[in-house]
Amino acid sequence: MGPKTNAMTAADLTEKAITPMGGFKHYGEVNHDYVMLKGCVMGPRKRVITIRKSLLTQTKRAALEKINLKFIDTSSKFGHGRFQTGAEKAAFMGPLKKDKIKPKA
Repeated sequence: MGPKTNAMTAADLTEKAITPMGGFKHYGEVNHDYVMLKGCVMGPRKRVITIRKSLLTQTKRAALEKINLKFIDTSSKFGHGRFQTGAEKAAFMGPLKKDKIKPKA
């Protein structure tokens, strides 16, 4: 799996990158390895996060269950983002004025 297909799952075989269509605000595009966190991380953008093993043994059932990730939503969260990939947007919208090739004069 390369950077273009790093948001694929076993249930969703669409080839798409983890970066949303508009990019991450004040960050850009993710091209390298990443860790997906549930919830939020306090602090400034691009904060360095230290990940370590837990000091306490996890005993709750939710913490011990195997994660079955079915879908990763890569639509833009700013504006009216509805599409997962550029190809999906082009198929829905049809040919647009900006996509037409200008004749050479």
